[in-house]
Amino acid sequence: MNNNVQDKFISRVGAFASAHCLFVRGGKYIATLSGGADSVALLLAMCSMAAEWQIEVEAAHCNFRLRGDESNRDENFCKALCAAHGVALHLVHFDTREYASLHHVSIEMAARRLRYDYFERLRRDIGADGICVAHHRDDSVETVLLNLVRGTGIRGLRGIQPRNGHILRPMLSVSRSEIVGFLDSLGQPYVTDSSNLVPDVKRNKIRLQLMPLLQQLNPNVAQSIFETSLRVGEAVNVYDDAMGRAVAEVVDNVPDAARLDGAAGAEVSVETPVSVSIPRLLAQVSPESVLFSILSPCGFTSSQVEMVHSAMARQSDRTRVFASGTHELCFNRESLLIQPLGYGVHTLSKRVPECGHYSFAEDLKFDFSIAPTTADFTPSTNPLRVTLDADRIAWPLTVRNISDGDRFTPFGMKHSRLVSDFLTDRKRSVFDKRRQLVVADASGRIVWLVGERTDNRFRTTANTRQVLTIGVGEGKALPPVPPKASPPAPPL
Repeated sequence: MNNNVQDKFISRVGAFASAHCLFVRGGKYIATLSGGADSVALLLAMCSMAAEWQIEVEAAHCNFRLRGDESNRDENFCKALCAAHGVALHLVHFDTREYASLHHVSIEMAARRLRYDYFERLRRDIGADGICVAHHRDDSVETVLLNLVRGTGIRGLRGIQPRNGHILRPMLSVSRSEIVGFLDSLGQPYVTDSSNLVPDVKRNKIRLQLMPLLQQLNPNVAQSIFETSLRVGEAVNVYDDAMGRAVAEVVDNVPDAARLDGAAGAEVSVETPVSVSIPRLLAQVSPESVLFSILSPCGFTSSQVEMVHSAMARQSDRTRVFASGTHELCFNRESLLIQPLGYGVHTLSKRVPECGHYSFAEDLKFDFSIAPTTADFTPSTNPLRVTLDADRIAWPLTVRNISDGDRFTPFGMKHSRLVSDFLTDRKRSVFDKRRQLVVADASGRIVWLVGERTDNRFRTTANTRQVLTIGVGEGKALPPVPPKASPPAPPL
């Protein structure tokens, strides 16, 4: 009878590992070992499968120094267990309370960070192929219920996944009772963490209070929820594939390298600005779901996504700027623009007393120079290097951001315009306007809307005797004065 229990348990763990391709033949794997029933069963199951799978198994134990003598008892138990089965054991001690205080996190979060960081370092150090942890079916069911309590999307209904990077979970198909039965059949003792017996956290309340109530409705409720989570996982794969293609259709300026494979999640890069076509977004089967896939990696909440989606239908709301903790979003005609907070903005007002090279930021450099007009002089057509009539400009100059009420006379025009109106006509967004710089002279007159247009009052003419050349670069060599060429016709 005992052999049947053991064989059945090992067979179920092996079948699940095979179905999810968790092990490779000839690989080395770390079994995380706390001394509790789950981790002891994991280690013994892996040792039993080692010959068949041709894998090497080593164990790792973390002493968090949180439970005094009980923590030392667990460590000693793990040492004895590994020695009895000829398994190499890696030990580490942590001052968990000190870490939690230093990083302003809970004890639970501190312990999680410490152990997973250690496991990954150990994996790299010994060249292991994976880190096996002892989550089982009931853990996954508790995760599904916990996510429901907290509020979740469909991913939360998948429960715990068999693989997360190098973290592997071979025992997800077996229950806690099966684990205990397996250990009892071997006569194998284990230790008990007394903190798990007190319903003082949400997960323990689900385990000790909610699950018994649900089992009164359905004695097999845990298996039913687990099987449902597996089906949801398959549906999520289909959803991710469709969402990945939808995001690719609506996002205009994301390089292929910045996209994630649709099967892995429909996300775009959160490091650089992106533009989303509103007409193409609204043409999707579920525009709000696509929008959530784009915005959630940028820190936007579900309620913010709903507000952005609603604003697309009302022109009056399209003047709003939405912000998360890391990103901001604005409307620009028929597009949504998303960028990291403050992206590319230089808040400055720098005085330029004379010609020379000025570095206002690592990625913002200006050159100012004056030279006599030559017989073959041709005005610059490079938008980052302009030529002006030096004698019409009063020094010192100032490089600054645009201000409300700023006016200038765009090159080729006779009358002044508000800078903001000019930029709007140029289809510049709210974000573009924040980044916009001007060069003004001592009288406060704008001589150059940087990168956009010079002021017509300071254009060079046949009577120009000295030319002021201003160039701007972004942390690299400034563009040279272009060769002689016919200037473009000024816009009217």
